[in-house]
Amino acid sequence: MNQLSELWSLISYLIVQGFGLVLAGIAAVVFLFIVLRKLHSLRTTLILLVFFIGAMLFFWFPVGVPQNLAYPFGIITYGPAAGPTLPLKNVLSFFRRLDSFERVADISRDPRDVPPPLVGTSTADVTIHLTSKEVLSEIAPGVVLNYWTFDGTVPGPMLRVREGDTVELTLTNDPSSLHMHSIDLHAVTGPGGGATVTDIMPGEAKTMRFKALNPGLYIYHCAHPNVANHMAHGMYGLILVEPKEGLPPVDREFYVVQGEFYTAGARGTKGLQVIDAGKMLDGNPEYVVFNGRTGAISKDELQVNAGERVRMYVGNGGVNLVSSFHVIGEIFDLVYPEGAIGSEPHKNIQSTIVPAGGATIVEFGTEVPGTYILVDHALARLDKGAWGTFSVLGEPRPDIFFGEPTGKEHSGH
Repeated sequence: MNQLSELWSLISYLIVQGFGLVLAGIAAVVFLFIVLRKLHSLRTTLILLVFFIGAMLFFWFPVGVPQNLAYPFGIITYGPAAGPTLPLKNVLSFFRRLDSFERVADISRDPRDVPPPLVGTSTADVTIHLTSKEVLSEIAPGVVLNYWTFDGTVPGPMLRVREGDTVELTLTNDPSSLHMHSIDLHAVTGPGGGATVTDIMPGEAKTMRFKALNPGLYIYHCAHPNVANHMAHGMYGLILVEPKEGLPPVDREFYVVQGEFYTAGARGTKGLQVIDAGKMLDGNPEYVVFNGRTGAISKDELQVNAGERVRMYVGNGGVNLVSSFHVIGEIFDLVYPEGAIGSEPHKNIQSTIVPAGGATIVEFGTEVPGTYILVDHALARLDKGAWGTFSVLGEPRPDIFFGEPTGKEHSGH
């Protein structure tokens, strides 16, 4: 029953979109009738209307539905490749194969799922396997999206290699996918960041090799046209290229990636939602979230002990907004701006910019126990989902912070 309600929410929206074209045609006929009726007799008006409708049918039916008919209707773009609209045949294929998509209980990648620091200083040959897969999952309670993913989560897995490593990466497009997919790693020096040699149909696999020349933290994403559309469905992640000498040790490392979702239905509309290319082009997302969905980063799972040093690898899948990443109640001791490793880190930073398609690394100590909130400090985005929490456990530190809380209902935090 739940699946039927999800399906109806999407079908009804598409019907309204399609019915809009029918209404436009009817409106044109009615308008023509009114104009002709003022100028001619009823008999002449009816004859001219029959001629007009006949001409429309004569030119339309022999060629059938235009091959480039796409959803949403009527969007014109000027990019170098196909626009972000979905061909109508893809929409119909989606309905036919709806039951074949895996339903994922939780789309979010656990922020604790960070590969361990690399041991030693020697370079190596590294093998990586990724799978592009289209799945169904909730972005908010009762709101279901058709996510396009790497390895079934948003973001995809965090990758970790060393400066100088030779990486062999194989991308497989799951047979259940409807669309072609590829991968562009911003850590790659070469055409398309790898996208030109990994563009694959459902059921195919391709392998690329690259040398990790530059240390830093980099976004990777699907780059099959339309690139923005694929990223707006959730196809992004981070790859860390450690410097040859490694990074300084810390107690905890976390993985956080911000993203935007442009659902056709208004924020909170229940059921199965489709991505609206018009909203995406206008840069007006219904949801802005960390790690794929609302509430993905929770203090119930993300806990550290007072005195531990924390490093966060933070990315921004975009596709439009710049993130002002901030932890309420903490000051970043170190920031590696835009994920740069090799230049001098910034010190004592309150908020840091994470550009669309970019990344940053932040480090801080945890002196005072309590609940801390991660935000994009463009604070209206909190109400779209851009926040998370973590807990610091330990004994109070009145020498650093003391006061009586006013109560949760009176606190914006």
